[in-house]
Amino acid sequence: MSDVELSLELASELSAELETSFGPHLATICARTARALEACGYAGLLVHSGSLLTVFEDDRTYPFEVHAPFKVWTPLSDVPDCFVYFEPGRRPQLVFHRPADYWYKPADLPRAYWTRHFDIHPAADLGAARALLPKDLGHVAYIGDAFPALAQWAVGAVNPPKLMRHLDYGRATKTPYELACMREASQLGARGHVAAAQAFSEGASEFEIELAFLKACGLREQELPYNPIIALNDGGAVLHYQLLEKHAPTERHSLLIDAGAEFAGYASDITRTHALRGGDFAALIERMDEMQQSLCAGLRAGVDWRDVHLLAHSLTGKLLREADIINCDADEAVATGVTRVFLPHGLGHLLGLEVHDAGGFMDTPDGGDIPRPEGHPFLRLTRVLQKGFVVTVEPGIYFIDQLLDAARADGRAGKINWPRVASLRKFGGIRIEDDVAITETGCENLTRDAFKAVQKKPALKLSS
Repeated sequence: MSDVELSLELASELSAELETSFGPHLATICARTARALEACGYAGLLVHSGSLLTVFEDDRTYPFEVHAPFKVWTPLSDVPDCFVYFEPGRRPQLVFHRPADYWYKPADLPRAYWTRHFDIHPAADLGAARALLPKDLGHVAYIGDAFPALAQWAVGAVNPPKLMRHLDYGRATKTPYELACMREASQLGARGHVAAAQAFSEGASEFEIELAFLKACGLREQELPYNPIIALNDGGAVLHYQLLEKHAPTERHSLLIDAGAEFAGYASDITRTHALRGGDFAALIERMDEMQQSLCAGLRAGVDWRDVHLLAHSLTGKLLREADIINCDADEAVATGVTRVFLPHGLGHLLGLEVHDAGGFMDTPDGGDIPRPEGHPFLRLTRVLQKGFVVTVEPGIYFIDQLLDAARADGRAGKINWPRVASLRKFGGIRIEDDVAITETGCENLTRDAFKAVQKKPALKLSS
């Protein structure tokens, strides 16, 4: 079978899966929303896709970002001022913004696999959109931007916190359709990472590495779920490194790339670290990879994420001691905060319609948040894992001057091997990140499976 034939067959398989699974997905969203509306005292829900935002003192707009509460209903990601209207027991309505315009090309009416589950009505502007909605919206909750004309729509509530909490809490559990989208996003991201690693090995700059990533994914930068973190050498010590240097450094040591892709509104979030050549740092990356996979292997429904995060610190302490980066044992390193010098961020977060998806701290849909462990203020997830959650698992070690200087100035100074740190500082740091779907008895590693899959099949570009 040729690459073209294989690509078409794979496209057909994915299309069939999306066609089959979207209807049950939407039924789940309708049932979940109906329960939330009843609990919060609303008769219906109106969700806005978002509006274009104008640049200050200009008529240009920023790239459009669709709201996540809208994307859970439909994979439309590039059309502003659309609305989904839902009343329990009735078919969802999609008011689709399609202006008469010759400056910009209006979006075509969608005809993809999901459209047969909606009544779709085109609207030229917000006034036309309002005319397509029920006359009385007084018992309807609205979620989205409070645009100026909304005051005249007389909705019952705008972004009511109680209702939004109910909806965000349920979003953590993914449907089979959502998992299918996230598998495809993972494969697109894996393609980008393979191309980026190749570009690094060939001497590319950070900017050129990003271009290789984008080309392999088949996406524009504004279509990604977040701006890629592409850090050469000591740039890897900046957790959210935002530069894209256009010239490669004279000496190249390492690449830390944190970059994901998006499919049908769902994100992947993948990090890999590469050494230019074998040796000490390459061995440290391999050891971190082993540690990361051991953390993934322990995940299943019923596990408290806070325990996994604390286990990551214990394992990090062991790794640091084995690598002769610290002088104390793992228990002492954890107890005295030495591990937090090298691993200052949380182990991971919920993933889905947003990169840092909503609901990470919620105890119940009705109220109450689960606290972070003491001394770990940056952890983004504290819930007990449930079947259908998708989480990132991203341990790391970094050589961050600010944190090292603080440790040098307090009682932790004697616990760190400073000459060893100095020899590793030029590499910046290491992070290994996979996206993992939780099952009753274990987990599905979307990222590792994606890297295996992209080695076996040709590039595949599908529309949502």
